[in-house]
Amino acid sequence: MNLMVIGGGGREHAIIQKLKENPEVTTIWCLPGNGGIAADAECAPIGAEDIPAQVEFARSHDIDYVVVAPDNPLALGAVDALEEAGFPCFGPRKNAAIIEASKAFSKDLMKKYNIPTAAYEIFTDPKAAIAYIDAHEVPIVIKADGLALGKGVIIAMSHEEARQAVHEMMEESKFGDAGSTIVIEEFLEGPEVSVLSFTDGKTLIPMVSSMDHKRAKDNDEGLNTGGMGAIAPNPYYTEAIAEESMRTIFMPTLKAMEAEGRPFKGCLYFALMLTKNGPKVIEYNSRFGDPETQAVLPLLESDLLTIMKATTDGTLDQVEVKFSDKASCCVVVASDGYPLHYEKGNPITIREDVRANVTVAGAQLKNGVLVNTGGRVLGVTAVADTLEEAVAEAYRKVEGVGFANAYYRHDIGQRALQCGEE
Repeated sequence: MNLMVIGGGGREHAIIQKLKENPEVTTIWCLPGNGGIAADAECAPIGAEDIPAQVEFARSHDIDYVVVAPDNPLALGAVDALEEAGFPCFGPRKNAAIIEASKAFSKDLMKKYNIPTAAYEIFTDPKAAIAYIDAHEVPIVIKADGLALGKGVIIAMSHEEARQAVHEMMEESKFGDAGSTIVIEEFLEGPEVSVLSFTDGKTLIPMVSSMDHKRAKDNDEGLNTGGMGAIAPNPYYTEAIAEESMRTIFMPTLKAMEAEGRPFKGCLYFALMLTKNGPKVIEYNSRFGDPETQAVLPLLESDLLTIMKATTDGTLDQVEVKFSDKASCCVVVASDGYPLHYEKGNPITIREDVRANVTVAGAQLKNGVLVNTGGRVLGVTAVADTLEEAVAEAYRKVEGVGFANAYYRHDIGQRALQCGEE
């Protein structure tokens, strides 16, 4: 089989590494891919949002199946265009991808179908938004409605910080059109859990839970990023909470999307807050998370391609989805200064004994040398019998990679290891 994976980051690298395990796979093309992915797939310089070029490429390269991984092409209708051209895909169509592409849509969906989430209001007028903020207590959460690369969420600890967030999003267009509408919602407290799930629109099978680490610096300090590391499974996500989440959130969401004429197929990602009043939805994503994928997929024992095709075909209830009972930890190695300004073009070293544990994101091959070109550069993942061992092993493997001005957090997994002590 010839496969095509849309995207070019660490998440796509992890997906490709797993797809390669299927013996029927002959060639995997990655559009656009990156210098590190080139070790595991054929890369073609076609952008993730260049949908017409993707369709033409699929036609000219006899592609049998396509995985659309990032949020933007999903929101733009890549799956619609590819499927209409005759190429089966993993991922939701445009009218279902809106569950991530518009936070206003997803909040209104949850309200309509009584799915637990934070109280909220939607604003298109900055003056009205600021008046609402002034009338409510802090902390308070301000979210850009549209896609903002995982950075369009501000947890404001003061009224001044909240007003500044509204100003930057709505008046300075910090996130472009994504911030022309904003959602302001109550601040929820409790452990956060990420639950990725496979779904064919009728059946939903959760993957192993995980915990993302969004802040740039140790002790959850610094700016929000796309994610500095992840562990799986998340010890705060007990069997009882998993059952409650399936009953009150997961299946109601799937049924709500079907009722709205927007059946969801692919990976539906639930970001949950485990509050004292039970699990509540922070947000949905319409695809695999990054770096959660790098922690979750190494624990998958079943064949990923078989599962993906079942989501497309509507036969997910007929395939085995089995995860290991081990634990994993992914540490992201970033360019110092990320998510703001950072140096580019530094040669990257990856020791041969850790290469199989590394996914590559922000990097390119220049004259045969892999150099950093992005903020998040590498993901280093380890799997072990216990979470404590996985964390220790991941940090041992991190010592086998590097580049000038490399930076990583030193406390990935520490909160999870303290579960039960709080």
